[in-house]
Amino acid sequence: MTDEARHEPGSDPLWSESYYLDFVDPKLEVAGYVRLGLCAGLGRAWYWACLVGPDRQLVTVIDHDIALPTPPSTEIRGEGLWADYIVETPLDHVTVGVEAFAVGVDDPAEVYGELRGDRVPFGMDLEWETDGGVYPYPGVTRYEVPCRVHGEVLVGQEVLAIDGWGQRDHSWGARDWWSMAWSWTAGRLDDGTRFHGTSVDIDGAAVYGTGYVQPPSGAMAGTDQVARSQTLGLEGLPSEGRWQIGELDLRVEPVAFAPVLLTAADGRVSRFPRAWTRFVASDGRIGHGWTEWNQPQG
Repeated sequence: MTDEARHEPGSDPLWSESYYLDFVDPKLEVAGYVRLGLCAGLGRAWYWACLVGPDRQLVTVIDHDIALPTPPSTEIRGEGLWADYIVETPLDHVTVGVEAFAVGVDDPAEVYGELRGDRVPFGMDLEWETDGGVYPYPGVTRYEVPCRVHGEVLVGQEVLAIDGWGQRDHSWGARDWWSMAWSWTAGRLDDGTRFHGTSVDIDGAAVYGTGYVQPPSGAMAGTDQVARSQTLGLEGLPSEGRWQIGELDLRVEPVAFAPVLLTAADGRVSRFPRAWTRFVASDGRIGHGWTEWNQPQG
């Protein structure tokens, strides 16, 4: 399927192609994500990778100055960083490799400053295998894939054998981090129900909402009945929230944060907290996943 491959860039300066992949392993009490952003309009690639846990340092890689890989490759190299994203079987099986020196910080909000901390050897050798359906967004070039995730994460001298759940998505088009706010969430409940929601605001008003609920047995059901709210804590890191996706009502409890600071060429700034979150459904089911909030400043 051609959608899994790289796409011809558009003319908008903010055109980019994005590959997100996250995971949670509640038994090991760790979670993480990677993102490759091919920012053709800026002539650079962005790369983020991290590992979080409730009693751990945030270990994070954030590099916004990487040479764009030559199509069709998605392999990137930077100072102290190598990473690749390989589609083994379209819409079914993806692998990610990372070898890097990450920064370890005790307070995730330190990422909004100069990002100085401990130098930590960091690596991933992980596989995302599709767990159910594939959700194409209505009206935009983007799709979501719920997954099983397994493999190894290396952090310092520690080797973690990951066997958990996660989400991946792929999108391409103009993305303005600095003029619109949004939130995105995806996870899995303990009965096997998968879910996802996206909500976009401009000037404080909701302009786009979409998502799906995929029961343990049965087809993925898309919906535009999506609503969310959040309470902000210190440094704008959400302390709690709520999502309504169709008939699914979820309380969102952030477990551990891996934020990113985004600075535009004209100096505009957006804060982008992303968090491993615990979900509690209104009927008592428990789940885990990731939630993000894009927060343009000013």
